[in-house]
Order: sequence, then structure tokens, then C-alpha cells
Amino acid sequence: MKSISWIVNGVLAVAVIVLFVLHFSTNSTPTKASINDKGGVKIAYFEIDSIQNSYEFFKEVKSSLQVKDMENTKQLTNLKNEYIAKYQELQKNAQFLSQAEVASRQQDLVKAEKNYTAKEQQLSQELQEESFKRLQEVKKKIEVFLANYNKNKEFAFILSSNADLMYYKDTTYDITADIIKGLNADYKSKK
Repeated sequence: MKSISWIVNGVLAVAVIVLFVLHFSTNSTPTKASINDKGGVKIAYFEIDSIQNSYEFFKEVKSSLQVKDMENTKQLTNLKNEYIAKYQELQKNAQFLSQAEVASRQQDLVKAEKNYTAKEQQLSQELQEESFKRLQEVKKKIEVFLANYNKNKEFAFILSSNADLMYYKDTTYDITADIIKGLNADYKSKK
């Protein structure tokens, strides 16, 4: 909760500084890149959840990460089943084994449990790193597209909409449909 407060305060501080600089700047003729016809800064936004639901590359990345997660779950289930089978076998045959054999099999169970825990951590870390890498690819593609989309400098800022940070948005400046259409066309042309 505190991090959201810090982010909101940071965004507000930047906005105040930008407005202060624009209002008190000595340059009496506003530039087209920062001021529109009505005398304000043009800011566009897009709905990030719509991008996530409609951008084909993002859906492909999400699908591949889900497949990897399912593969990891399968590996962990196999390890867990092996452990359970060894445990049940020991329970079933413990009365027929010597104390040394029981101790040996208990050590095997401890090793199997440690192996499971280590494998779980390894797979989780690998998936997390892969997710970060792939989502950075998506972010970079969106950034490159937006830079090209805004090459005429019509907008001073293009933001992604987040319900926790945006309390009002004029749909006139919603460019989500343009971005989805352009991103998908760009993705299909490079595929």
C-alpha cells in the first residue's frame, strides 16, 4: 500500500514540475510537441488489459509461459509421487526390515524431500526469470511501436491505464484500438 502511495506522489510531483516549467518558461511560443491548440499538454493512454487480451505476441508469450509452468508442475508431481511411493513402501515393509535398513530408507526419504524442495525452487526461479525476460520483450515491442506511432510528436505522454493510478480519463485520447491493430500487424509482418 505504501508503494502505491509513493508512486502516486511521484507522479503528482512530476506533473507539478512539468506544469510549473510550462507555465513559467521564458519561451513565449509553445512548441507543437508539448502544447495542443487549446493550450494544454496532450496525453494519450491505452488500456493495458486490452493489450494483454488482444495483442497476439503477448498471448503467445503467455501461452508459452503457461506450458512451461505445466511442465514444471508435471516434473514436481512425478518427484512427489516417487517420494510418496517410497514412503508408503517403507510404512508397509518397516516391520520386516532391520533397524539399519529402516534408517537407510528414512535417509533416502529425507534426500528425496530435499531434492523435491531444491527442484521446486530451481524451477520456480527459472520460470520467474523466463517470465521477466519474455515480458520485457513485450514491453520493448510496445515501446518501439509507440515511439513510431508518435513520431509526429502529437502526444507529450502516452500512459498505460491502471485503475489504481488513473481516476479520470477522457476517452477521446484512448488509443488502445490503434495500438492493438498496429502491434498485431507489426507482429504478423515479422512472423
